[in-house]
Amino acid sequence: MAQVVDNLVRRNQERAQALLHSEATRVYRLVYQGFPGDREADMTVEAIYDRPSSKQFKIISQSGSKLILNRVFKKLLDSEQEATQPAVNAKTQLNRDNYNFEWVSYEPPKAGQTSGQYVLRVNPKSASKYVYRGQIWVDATDFAVTRIEAEPAQNPSFWTKKSEIHHEYQKVQDFWLPVKNESVSYVRLGGRATLTIEYKDYHVTGAHLPTAAEKTQAAKQ
Repeated sequence: MAQVVDNLVRRNQERAQALLHSEATRVYRLVYQGFPGDREADMTVEAIYDRPSSKQFKIISQSGSKLILNRVFKKLLDSEQEATQPAVNAKTQLNRDNYNFEWVSYEPPKAGQTSGQYVLRVNPKSASKYVYRGQIWVDATDFAVTRIEAEPAQNPSFWTKKSEIHHEYQKVQDFWLPVKNESVSYVRLGGRATLTIEYKDYHVTGAHLPTAAEKTQAAKQ
């Protein structure tokens, strides 16, 4: 397991250094059912990232509950911008400084897949709203996280009894980027909120990531 974690951390650092610029369209949707009444809202956002820590969001369209739009969606965007700042980002990286790792299993390639998956359990060493505890799936070739099933390490609100996080990633050029996030929160008064974020229309600019063969050849020179 130690080698898997070492490769995961190293390759994540390499990809983070190589990703210079990305653009994507995000579609946020939240459906709340419960007291004092059902609500829902949608927001489409253009997200632009520039290395090392710049994220800009442009709201393209929005509809539905003003409460959700102003207090949930915009708060999510503000929190994400805060999380990109170096001081915060350093405390949320998936590495041994911030997480403990446990081996769970290895899943061989499924139909249509070219690589298997390592499954690891992760537990943060300190609680914050930016870290999580649960299981991650790591691509056995690229050593990138492809899926997360977890819960926040810190309860996001007094009114929230429990939250579940489901994240999926896809490979875009040399980079593994989010394709769909789903968070289900159970409210103490009996309500349930389901937030989904879909990512599409990626445009990525990155430096060349050397292959394993290129690294071997460079080491011989």
